[in-house]
Amino acid sequence: MKLVLAIVQHEDSATVSEELTKNQFNVTKLASTGGFLRAGNVTFLIGTQEEQVDQVIEIIKNKCKSRKELTAPAAMYMGASAWPIEVVVGGATIFVVDVDRFEKV
Repeated sequence: MKLVLAIVQHEDSATVSEELTKNQFNVTKLASTGGFLRAGNVTFLIGTQEEQVDQVIEIIKNKCKSRKELTAPAAMYMGASAWPIEVVVGGATIFVVDVDRFEKV
């Protein structure tokens, strides 16, 4: 058994959740916050069999889109004035870990 941890930007979380559920995957969602942009994310916990991991990852890849956003450079947070910079956000960060034991009680 494997545990897939997927950190997804908030804007993509509903479509990821719907598609995973539609494909019969049990999903737990946790609200989280990214460090760099301090933006809202959702961390998905998906327990699945090893042979289904690629399907889970493919669903996440298909539903998470990269996009460009303007953000204030670090200097602005310290009181200095600077022009906003464009950064690419979105996509997903995915971890797959082995599960030694699973119990549903």
